[in-house]
Amino acid sequence: MIYLFCRAVVRGLFAILYRFESVGVHNIPSEGGVLICSNHISIRDPISVGIHVKRQVKFMAKAELFKIPVFGWLVRQLGAFPVKRGGVSKDSIKMALTILRSGEIMGIFPEGTRNSDATAAKRGAASFALRSGATVIPAAIIGDYKLFRKVKIIYGAPVDLSQFEGDKSPEALDAATGMIMAKIHEMRASGKPTVN
Repeated sequence: MIYLFCRAVVRGLFAILYRFESVGVHNIPSEGGVLICSNHISIRDPISVGIHVKRQVKFMAKAELFKIPVFGWLVRQLGAFPVKRGGVSKDSIKMALTILRSGEIMGIFPEGTRNSDATAAKRGAASFALRSGATVIPAAIIGDYKLFRKVKIIYGAPVDLSQFEGDKSPEALDAATGMIMAKIHEMRASGKPTVN
């Protein structure tokens, strides 16, 4: 399978180039819909989120990324699907919900764009989670992707959003988003997975 081959190759490259390490992979359920929510600091982040996860992780990614020679092909093989700049289309939303409801894993960056400070987040991740019933796994990427300097990704315990079940109000989405981002911030600060 192309995905498995690409993942193995990139895993080896990241191990050499960034001394890449993953912590807390055991927190990701072995079955069922899962939404991995991570901070976003680099174009390499989708690869970092998925290369040590046993199951394939699929992503929304800016359509422009798919036009980059070699990298665009690689991102597609690693499970990404394009989203046009200027907002998420109905087709993209349907695709995301289909992935989660069919028991697959999707990765998403709640901030919506690269943000080294991780100070803002949009409601999309929380909306997908609440509409699909997927398990939410917070992830924190730590490092700056400078050659031969360590980059680490930490996967935390599932975020319990059960209190918001059935509530689609903006207030509920904001609160759920805040909970997800708080877990990501906590792991970035501590360097350790969150626990329940």
